[in-house]
Amino acid sequence: MIELTHITKTFKVARRGKGAGAAVKAMFHREYKLVHALDDVSFHIGRGEIVGYIGPNGAGKSTSVKVMSGILVPESGACEIMGYTPWKQRREYVRHIGVVFGQRTQLWWDVPVQDSYDLLQAIYKIPNERFRLTCEMLTETLGLADFLQTPLRQLSLGQRMRAEIAGSLLHEPEILFLDEPTIGLDAVSKLAVRQFIKQLNAERQVTVILTTHDMHDIEALTDRILLIGKGKILHDGSMAGVKHRFDTYRTLTLTFTPHTEPVPLEHAELCSWSAERAVYRLDTAKTTVSQAITALGGQLNILDMTSENPPVEEIIAGLYREHNI
Repeated sequence: MIELTHITKTFKVARRGKGAGAAVKAMFHREYKLVHALDDVSFHIGRGEIVGYIGPNGAGKSTSVKVMSGILVPESGACEIMGYTPWKQRREYVRHIGVVFGQRTQLWWDVPVQDSYDLLQAIYKIPNERFRLTCEMLTETLGLADFLQTPLRQLSLGQRMRAEIAGSLLHEPEILFLDEPTIGLDAVSKLAVRQFIKQLNAERQVTVILTTHDMHDIEALTDRILLIGKGKILHDGSMAGVKHRFDTYRTLTLTFTPHTEPVPLEHAELCSWSAERAVYRLDTAKTTVSQAITALGGQLNILDMTSENPPVEEIIAGLYREHNI
């Protein structure tokens, strides 16, 4: 469905030193550097997949999305999506995709949200009955009713993002590109958006490409991860596989009857200790939780115990460190 083959994209960026002298010099002789945003990028995404497209700032995520949505033209390589080359057949192609940029808007700033939706209906030539039913479904699912008649500029960031997601889906696209879609959302709104994306994928087999720095979005929504760094695809695999490789410790939190002296534990780091509570970081490559509890139970009267996996951010950070990005 989505096939990128040896895509490259380079930007020419002006360079200038600091100070008035450098500013004057730049007026007559400007220096440039080349930034390789995409460097021989290739991957395939099948119909109905939800793919997490991750990487540090400046890695090439947004540039990739802009190439796939037809906004940018690469210097070389091929991109075929649903049989279209995005930048060559853009008018026909964009009817099949929806795009949400967390830092950009596709709605009109000074008019009510509903008016923007009506304009999008005219642009995409959506039949009235189909548009009405889609609008009602999106309004109910994303909780838009309270601000449909409010100008976009008067909405909070969270309200605007929900309105943007709805706007990108009015024409019922088969592919959805989401670039930081939950930026600025509160916890309740994030959960609602995640549930909506999963429902959309399950019921309509909409293919979703998600770029975000929120690793909880990645964990909640995606089964596959594409890691890009310095313009190159560095990793393509399952989220479960990444967890298996980098989820190598557990945090054990114990409460017990008063015990003043810290109790050492083999293959574990003692993170904190008080008379009735302790926290250990357990290396699961060398021991198990049950072995640790057995060892501690011989010296402590344990009242309660919790075992926690490392945060998903730390797991992804391990993947970043492996590739030196």
